[in-house]
Amino acid sequence: MSRSFQVTFDALDTAALAAFWGEALGYVLQPPPDGFESWEAFADAVGIPEEDRDQLASVVDPDGDGPRILIQKVPEPKTAKNRCHLDIVVTDRSMESAERKAAIEAEAERLVALGATRGESFDEAIGTWTVMHDPEGNEFCLH
Repeated sequence: MSRSFQVTFDALDTAALAAFWGEALGYVLQPPPDGFESWEAFADAVGIPEEDRDQLASVVDPDGDGPRILIQKVPEPKTAKNRCHLDIVVTDRSMESAERKAAIEAEAERLVALGATRGESFDEAIGTWTVMHDPEGNEFCLH
């Protein structure tokens, strides 16, 4: 039996990182629970102090297919390489090599404009990809 899952990122600025991943993946900010017009109304109802309301943020696939991305606040910045990362697929195998490279490059430029930074690019027999870093330094790849 398969299980559902979410992907969780640690962050210093949960709202900014949620906004980045929402744009990067075509996701939307997770709507508040049923019966609440906003997350602020929910926080008021359950007694979350204002100073703690930035502890979590999340984005979800608007079609309901992909996993939820949860961003949780931590006190320290990222200090080491990720042991796990996301691969964002922007190409398909039917594309010619030059077309794949152009699609990856276009997406890399779009994400840099949103605050990502570019790492190394690879064009090997097993595939073509570019390593990227989100605004807090977490690695991900564009394929």
